[in-house]
Amino acid sequence: MAVHMKHFIPFLFALAALFLVASERPRPVIYIIGDSTAADKKDPLHNPERGWGMMLQANFTEDVIVSNHAVNGRSSKSFLDEGRWQKVLETLKPGDYVIIQFGHNDSKLDTARHTVPGATFDANIERYARETMAKGAIPILMSPVVRRNFHQAKSELIEDEALRDVPYHDETGNTDTLIDTHGAYRLSAQRVARKLNVVYIDANAITTKLEQQCGVIGSRSLHVWLKPGENKDIPQGRKDNTHYSVYGASIVAGLLADAIGQKIKTLKPFVRHYDAVVSTTGRGNFFTLQEALKHAPKKGKYSLLIMDGTWQQPPKQHGLHLKITKYKQATLYRPTIISHTNHTNLSHQPLSPQ
Repeated sequence: MAVHMKHFIPFLFALAALFLVASERPRPVIYIIGDSTAADKKDPLHNPERGWGMMLQANFTEDVIVSNHAVNGRSSKSFLDEGRWQKVLETLKPGDYVIIQFGHNDSKLDTARHTVPGATFDANIERYARETMAKGAIPILMSPVVRRNFHQAKSELIEDEALRDVPYHDETGNTDTLIDTHGAYRLSAQRVARKLNVVYIDANAITTKLEQQCGVIGSRSLHVWLKPGENKDIPQGRKDNTHYSVYGASIVAGLLADAIGQKIKTLKPFVRHYDAVVSTTGRGNFFTLQEALKHAPKKGKYSLLIMDGTWQQPPKQHGLHLKITKYKQATLYRPTIISHTNHTNLSHQPLSPQ
């Protein structure tokens, strides 16, 4: 059947307009508000600590943007009083998401941070959720992640931020069961979520199960436990049962991404997991592609995400099925060799996004 040009050209314009609208459709943003357990960390090249929120982007495709506003030492009260929530609220748009997770610092006794579960703590969480919904966005309430505590006796050190100054020493008198340190604070998010009929994720239960499965010794690797001399930037070592290591934050971020996907079906198609993540800004478990490849098995499958940076396409390795995914801001190039009479010239040829 012949197609008249006068009918075909308008069709092409309509098709092009459709693709343009689709490409300009704003990507949903997952905002995170909370404390040091979720926060981005400065100087990641020398700082072994990570917040789970710092690693969350690597568990989603680029169709979703993670915007982390969690800050060390903040409670649901101080985050409000310092105007941090207002800055997030001003940027929210319909279809965005806000993860709300506090509790570690609300129990602190200073007036700048202290709140009461069942009263002021619940009221703050409810305010965050209601103001999120008023902007057409979706609140995701989370209970606080658990502290690593295998001691029956309550620790006298209740200031999480001070744990960064505790030198390494071994533990004595451990139990085999993780002991809760949050008390009633871990129940507030669920209570508010039921009241407002919004999404709730029991991050406390998820991380309790993880710590318990790792055991008394194995769970140390989830946190910043360093023996003297193990890290040249922290020669005295460290014993920190609250803040996550690179490994711990990566594991927790993956578990919470899965939980988000299970509760919010529109986000589930964008959840991803990789054996290795390369990020020059510390948002993965490797800073360079070379480091990530060193940890690849000799044979089998190995999935790798490159979030940023410029890297040379690795050569094929017999027996290894390497699957590389990269974000748009990352560059992966294939070296090309141009031979001349007296010399050889090496140049780059960028690869198309995968």
